[in-house]
Amino acid sequence: SNHCKMQSQMINTRREKHLQELEKKLGITFLNKSLLNQSLTHSSYAHEAKEKIFDNERLEFLGDAVIKLATSESLYNKFPTHSEGDLTKIRAVAISDDILAGVAKKLKLGEYILLGGNERRTGGAERKSNLANAFEALIGAIYLDAGLGKARDFLLELLMPEIEKISKVGYIKDFKSALQEFVQKKKWGLPLYHVVKEAGERHRKTFWMEVKVRGQRYGIGRGGSKKEAEQAAAKIALSKLTRPQGRIKSFISSVGRRVIKPK
Repeated sequence: SNHCKMQSQMINTRREKHLQELEKKLGITFLNKSLLNQSLTHSSYAHEAKEKIFDNERLEFLGDAVIKLATSESLYNKFPTHSEGDLTKIRAVAISDDILAGVAKKLKLGEYILLGGNERRTGGAERKSNLANAFEALIGAIYLDAGLGKARDFLLELLMPEIEKISKVGYIKDFKSALQEFVQKKKWGLPLYHVVKEAGERHRKTFWMEVKVRGQRYGIGRGGSKKEAEQAAAKIALSKLTRPQGRIKSFISSVGRRVIKPK
């Protein structure tokens, strides 16, 4: 048992060095090092540990709220003329797993996450969800250790370039959701998609999907997968429905439908 103690002591010192190295990279010194360590402890590692160890899931829960608050405040100030819907869309992309995992990769967080054997062997250190979750947990740990101001400054320095990019690109990447939102607000029921044509060999297929709103075709989209074709169709439908002329036509046809009842 003495040997075991020594061994765990040795691992601890090694881990401590490892964490100091990370602190230098982050430009943050933790008063409570165990918070930093916990933020990088995956549940698979905690399950395999002999003694009771806390994983990073509770810190991730907290970090998620801190990230939402800090990003919302920043977007609120940065875009004074944007509507709530637009701010929500930008925020959804800015704090998506894709972006947070990308930020975590830049910080090389994967090298510092404690993983269970199987999780490590199956590439857990590079897994997008693990990286995004560890980043959220890290923000939660900074918040508890140094307060909201410090957590916010650290976060926004990393996210600002991403927010700039997103707000330039135009943030409705997901035309399908945007179309659904639009037609549901009008109480027109759900858009319906179906394949009108497919061509090409099995691995290189092209699909043509049409989208109908209230039984009327509003666009045919083309893509290398059904999903891609649906997005393309939704984009066409959205632009038609949101054009003034499109609105008038759809208004007339909806009035026509309401007034002229079949005998």
